[in-house]
Amino acid sequence: MFPKPQPVLAPNTYAYESEPMVKPTGFREYDARWLFGTEINLMGIQALGMGLGVLIAELGQRQEIVTGHDFRSYSASIKYALISGLLASGCKVHDIGLCMTPMAYFAQFELDVPCVAMVTASHNDNGWTGVKMGANRPLTFGPDEMSRLKEIVLNAKFKNKPGGSYQFHENFPARYIADLTKGHRLKRRLKVVVACGNGTAGAFAPQVMQAIGCEVVPLDTELDYTFPKYNPNPEDMEMLHAIRDAVLQHRADVGFGFDGDGDRCGVVDNTGEEIFADKVGVMLARDMSAITPNAQFVVDVKSTGLFATDPVLQQQGAKTAYWKTGHSYMKRRTHELGALAGFEKSGHFFFNAPLGRGYDDGLISAIAICEMLDRAPDKSMADLKNALPKTWSSPTMSPHCPDEAKYGIVERVVKHFEDMQNDGEKVAGQKIRDLVTVNGVRVTVQDGSWGLVRASSNKPELVVVVESPVSEERMRDMFEAMDSVLRGHPEVGEYNQKI
Repeated sequence: MFPKPQPVLAPNTYAYESEPMVKPTGFREYDARWLFGTEINLMGIQALGMGLGVLIAELGQRQEIVTGHDFRSYSASIKYALISGLLASGCKVHDIGLCMTPMAYFAQFELDVPCVAMVTASHNDNGWTGVKMGANRPLTFGPDEMSRLKEIVLNAKFKNKPGGSYQFHENFPARYIADLTKGHRLKRRLKVVVACGNGTAGAFAPQVMQAIGCEVVPLDTELDYTFPKYNPNPEDMEMLHAIRDAVLQHRADVGFGFDGDGDRCGVVDNTGEEIFADKVGVMLARDMSAITPNAQFVVDVKSTGLFATDPVLQQQGAKTAYWKTGHSYMKRRTHELGALAGFEKSGHFFFNAPLGRGYDDGLISAIAICEMLDRAPDKSMADLKNALPKTWSSPTMSPHCPDEAKYGIVERVVKHFEDMQNDGEKVAGQKIRDLVTVNGVRVTVQDGSWGLVRASSNKPELVVVVESPVSEERMRDMFEAMDSVLRGHPEVGEYNQKI
């Protein structure tokens, strides 16, 4: 028997050391995230491992799983608590140690293991922990699996049994790096800034970029789990501005920024200007569709409208489908459609063959960008960016909103804009041309300007993005229109950043 998890326990008490604590809201749409110590304890993590073992068996997979952990002061402890739960449930555990998330995905293929449980808080601030899980490579869990896992864990529906075993795979990163760099050698000598925010990718990214022929300028690549400079998140302007300064100082061809667990890549061009990941996706789609006839791409609803309107993509016969934001949703849709690649505005890119195996890997993204530059030897990164039709785009902006309230608020915001469309009312001075409600609401008006509001899948936040093909002023008009609706909900707090 194992105690039923409690939603709240007070630290520094007997109960906290004797019972599992698991806050229910930590089970997100496609992975799990908690504040360690206040929302989950080590026994709670152990319960998660036991529950995951049950779910794997229910899904009809053999109980064999890869696990690894990111570089946080507490991640190893959490991983071993998770492993103890997996072992109790009868799983054979393959531990690859300290690693990036895509290294764990790679290990599923390299070791022929069906399941994965990667201990990572990704780009979240220190204090957060979580687990990215899957039982059908290269896919990760979606809402159905996460809902069932939540039910198993919170109700202590464990089925522990003997037969679990543990194997540590020594020096596994070398196998990952060899696979990643095989067959990739640039003709063009590129100087690249490699920025890691002192996160996990710092142990691996510089040597990967050197191995394909780049001259590497390392920036905050020393591992330091206090993150002394800034959080390793290539969507945050603080990290992008640090990359900009390094690119200009060293006259680099491009700057790459990797998030805390290495599955995302941010980009700064040779002039020091950040290129939001959706625009990078358009550039890559142009490059890839030029050499692959009838290329199919998938992009998330936060992404630029250029995927649908770019004349070069149209001329090259490329087709693009918009889909739900979230690495699991995008990974699954890219897989289902057999798309050449999927691009998410957050920087999660999903490459199928020949470049990848369908999962998100920030280093594969960086290699793809370098090879795009290699195929355009007379063009700079800024040249390729400036060749795109001009639009004015915001970064991803996230106002605080409690997990318990955010989905209900988004439902009411969707209803608000649906009513406006039905009544012929104007948004930012123009009638609504189109509403996409596959994930929150994306409101497009007559001149092509659009705004998005959705609930964050992994933090107590909403997500707001706006873009205009007309002017910066129209982009700001759309932001005011979206924000004015949110301001009608007192639960919506301050933004992490604004235009």
